[in-house]
Amino acid sequence: MTNPLAVHIGNDDLPFVDIGDGSQLKVLQVRPKEGLWIIENIFMAGYEVDTHKHTGPVFGYTQSGAWKYKEYDDVNRAGSFLYEPAGSVHTLTCIEDNTRVWFQMYGSNINLDADGNITSVIDGATTLEFYLAMCAEMGQPNPPVIVD
Repeated sequence: MTNPLAVHIGNDDLPFVDIGDGSQLKVLQVRPKEGLWIIENIFMAGYEVDTHKHTGPVFGYTQSGAWKYKEYDDVNRAGSFLYEPAGSVHTLTCIEDNTRVWFQMYGSNINLDADGNITSVIDGATTLEFYLAMCAEMGQPNPPVIVD
């Protein structure tokens, strides 16, 4: 009987790709069958994610900097942990440059307009597709993202 092996990814094994305004994305793992996607972001001050909700829970850990949701008073700073229940609606806004956040998400991210209408849907598979295309464009065609 063979035991499964742990998979290690070093800090420099996966590149960050540009997502606009100097902010960046790294995709660490995508498990489509489970709806799981784990990403890391570096946000610059003023960067804002579309108002959205998730179909599953989200867990966030802030490594550095500061960010918040427009709809809440709480500010996420280094060491902060955030839990988002499925269906909560929020607009991520970055407060400080080089804010680094790690997110573990389940399901889809549903982007909404000001009237609550769906403008787009993003999930682990579409995020991975974007990430791999950006990596290839940067000359790094096969980053070792964990995909299962």
